[in-house]
Amino acid sequence: MAVIKPFKALRPTKEVAHLVSSVPYDVVNREEAAELVNGNPLSFLRITRAEVELETEVNPYSKIVYQRAKENLEKLKQEAPLKEENIPHFYLYQLEMDGRKQTGIAAVFSVDDYDDDIIKKHERTRKEKEDDRTNHIITTEAQTGVVFLTYRGADKINSLVDETLSKVKPVYDFKATDGISHSIWILPGEDNQLIIDEIAKVKNLYIADGHHRAASASRARKIKKDLNPNHKGDESYNYFIGVLFPAEQLKILPYNRVVLNLNGNSKEVFLNKISEKFLVERNSIKEPKERRTFGMYIEKDWYLLKARDLISASSSLSKSVSETLDVSILQDFLLNPILGIDDQRTNKNIDFIGGIRGTKELERLVDIEKAAVAFSLYPVSVDDLMKISDAGEIMPPKSTWFEPKLRDGLLVHLI
Repeated sequence: MAVIKPFKALRPTKEVAHLVSSVPYDVVNREEAAELVNGNPLSFLRITRAEVELETEVNPYSKIVYQRAKENLEKLKQEAPLKEENIPHFYLYQLEMDGRKQTGIAAVFSVDDYDDDIIKKHERTRKEKEDDRTNHIITTEAQTGVVFLTYRGADKINSLVDETLSKVKPVYDFKATDGISHSIWILPGEDNQLIIDEIAKVKNLYIADGHHRAASASRARKIKKDLNPNHKGDESYNYFIGVLFPAEQLKILPYNRVVLNLNGNSKEVFLNKISEKFLVERNSIKEPKERRTFGMYIEKDWYLLKARDLISASSSLSKSVSETLDVSILQDFLLNPILGIDDQRTNKNIDFIGGIRGTKELERLVDIEKAAVAFSLYPVSVDDLMKISDAGEIMPPKSTWFEPKLRDGLLVHLI
């Protein structure tokens, strides 16, 4: 049984929402964040990435950065302004990209459900990233990053969403500079109980994107609980902000790979080694059209790699759902044995390119010799994600790229 609750969002006025809203804190580096805030004093990146206002030698994980984030949040409340709702609401958050729309319910979700695995995970988190967002939450007393959740949709909720979209005007409706449209509606209060009751019938929710945000909310709750001698369990810090989308509306893009060098192999030797496990065909196909096929770009040529029968048979016998994924096949039969990439999380010879950047970015990196070879992958399905989460397994690193992404700053949960 999953718990969902309305909340009092801290949010900007309609007139400045497009200026306040920002890309998620973790999709840009420090230099890119600094460029995005330049000329925009209302940018929410000044809160989520407050180091952009400090000297470049300042450690982004230092206390001064989190204190600046707190100061900037208080400043933005006055200058934007940002106002907290008088009563709790559910919200609808709709994203539109390339004519495709997805609409989710923005709410707060139980930290207990996260800790008890009612909210399922598919990704390992890194301590330093957890530390960062935990310190950010505790210092600002706000959850500024939204967790992207999914579930096997409920018909009654889908009908309610459709009815609301047709009858209620959005409080925000704008297109960001990247071309993605963001619209938010406030759901009428009389619909709250239906949403609560219908989600209570759902066995599991799934984190699609935002594992570190959820993990940090759990850690922050423990800190707040330990400091509160009158803890009851209904305090706002016992919940984290998220948007819950029906799985059937989501699209996962591939997470492609570039490898910096060929591990001492010449191109000819490299191709010969690959051909032992893959059918190798030079052609113009840049993006694979089916599972167990891969695009490969090297020295201005594209090749299509297709897993030989022995790989398919080996994967079919696998006891692990995650081992049957294309990212695992590429790792187990090419990246590790031929290119020496034993652990994609730590090996310095590999980098990852989100599918939103397309194959042109793969070509660019190889052509300017920042990489020796690039691989384009067939995307993981949402069904794969759920099966792996249900099995209690972990996906290989950098397996999924969700697009479009929710923006920070439109809905904030104060704790």
